[in-house]
Amino acid sequence: MGQKINPLGFRLGTTQSHHSLWFTQSKTYSQGLQEDQKIRNCIKNYVQKNTRIFSGIEGIACIKIQKRIDLIQVIIYMGFPKFLIEGKPRRIQELQINVQKELNCVNRRINITITRIANPYGNPNILAEFIAGQLKNRVSFRKAMKKAIELTEQAGTNGVQIQIAGRIDGKEIARVEWIREGRVPLQTIRANIDYCSYIVRTIYGVLGIKIWIFVN
Repeated sequence: MGQKINPLGFRLGTTQSHHSLWFTQSKTYSQGLQEDQKIRNCIKNYVQKNTRIFSGIEGIACIKIQKRIDLIQVIIYMGFPKFLIEGKPRRIQELQINVQKELNCVNRRINITITRIANPYGNPNILAEFIAGQLKNRVSFRKAMKKAIELTEQAGTNGVQIQIAGRIDGKEIARVEWIREGRVPLQTIRANIDYCSYIVRTIYGVLGIKIWIFVN
């Protein structure tokens, strides 16, 4: 069995479902994919620009997209949605207008809703952003990893594995460091494992962060 398969794609149809739901002809399939990517990038850029970043965390866990003939429904799952909820109608309208401009779609409405996640640090994307923020502030990578594991344990997960690769602490030779706490059964398809890979740009160069979380 393949050792380096993406855990989310591996479990598609069992514990994982698609983040985009729409149907199109094979000729226009690539346009639909590019549209999805534009929507996700536009939302992430807007949140990044307008948030007073709390320890480097945007808090976007996942963006789900559902398309119909006349409507694009976007659901943003956030760990810390305070920024968008405080000025709720105005900010969400502004975001909808931005996305509409980006897509240049006239005959389709865009509807954006925000859902709050109960345990933000039980999500690998938010955890990766937390570690990235620590590494940018030149915190020791081991300290950052241990703190992240503490946060996931508080979120009530069964296990977590964190891997950081690159020129860690500015050393000349790139290396891979990892740490695991609890159970992370990657080969068990029934196991609900959440995964993300994240790139962080530090003054020494680019580091890659990978996180596997065994939810239940």
